[in-house]
Formats: sequence, structure tokens, C-alpha cells
Amino acid sequence: MSDFSEISFGDNGLVPVITQSVETNEVLMLAYADSTALSLTQKTGLAHYFSRSRNKIWKKGETSGNIQHIHDVRVDCDFDAILYIVSQTNHACHTGKMSCFHHKLEDITSDEL
Repeated sequence: MSDFSEISFGDNGLVPVITQSVETNEVLMLAYADSTALSLTQKTGLAHYFSRSRNKIWKKGETSGNIQHIHDVRVDCDFDAILYIVSQTNHACHTGKMSCFHHKLEDITSDEL
């Protein structure tokens, strides 16, 4: 898929992107992409996203060196979420952790859900 016509971008023109390590299968981060970011990802083999806070495209690791080399890009069954499978250089999270999902909710019971 190169024209992204089947992808269901939200009202804001973005689709969520889950990023997973090819080496460990660990979920590294969640970000968003627009069609331009997806196109750049396909063309360069490096992960590109759309920053909602800065309102612009960003290449992961452009300033930090924490680059994500793409191994595969997949679309979910509803065409409303993307999965980047990557080799991560250094860490994915801006906090210095490998994954952005390093916080754990403690003491949650099924009654609270």
C-alpha cells in the first residue's frame, strides 16, 4: 500500500502509530502520523511521525540520535492504526527509558475498571 487510500485517518488527518521492537517485540511508543509522515517512512526506511504539539513532521532521532530503522509497516484490520516494527538505536522514550510504557498502574482491581 503506497497511496494510503484505505487508511482511515482521523478528523485531524492523523492515524495512531504503535512502534514495536523487532528484536524483543516490546512496544516502544505510541505516536501519530499523517500521510506525509507515512510516505517519508516508506521512502527513507526511518520512522517519521507527526508531532501534534509542534504541528509538524519529525523523524525519530533527528536531534537525539535515537533513530528507528523500519523493518515492516503494518495496518490493522480496520485500517485505523499503524504498526511500525523497528530496530531502535539507543532508547525510544525521551526520559531515557527503552520504552515509553515504563510506568505500571499498581493496585487496580477489576471493580475499579
